[in-house]
Amino acid sequence: MNARRDGRNNRVALFDGIEEGGIRASSIYSTSSHEIDEHDNEQALDGLQDRVSLLKRLSGDINEEVDSHNRMLDRMGNDMDSSRGVLSGTMDKFKMVFETKSSRRMFSLVASFVVLFLIIYYLTR
Repeated sequence: MNARRDGRNNRVALFDGIEEGGIRASSIYSTSSHEIDEHDNEQALDGLQDRVSLLKRLSGDINEEVDSHNRMLDRMGNDMDSSRGVLSGTMDKFKMVFETKSSRRMFSLVASFVVLFLIIYYLTR
């Protein structure tokens, strides 16, 4: 929640003083028609430099966040691949057991797994 609030504060600081047509005319131009007041020009330049540095910092933070998420997704993908390999190996073993054993033996194996699962379920509850 604080990160969202900080983002809004950064956005307000970044775009403060900018209107649809650009920077406010009253802050750049003096009262005469086309004379530029040097002091106002320096203030506008400082404001733009602050905004550029803020944008640079924000883009660097976004880049770091994207890189960390990419690393996390790569690790998760590798873990899923290894889990898939273990699960397929287990399923192959189950298929081999079910194909080679008699139906009575298979029934007793499945029943024992179900009973074991129910016991563990009730003990952890």
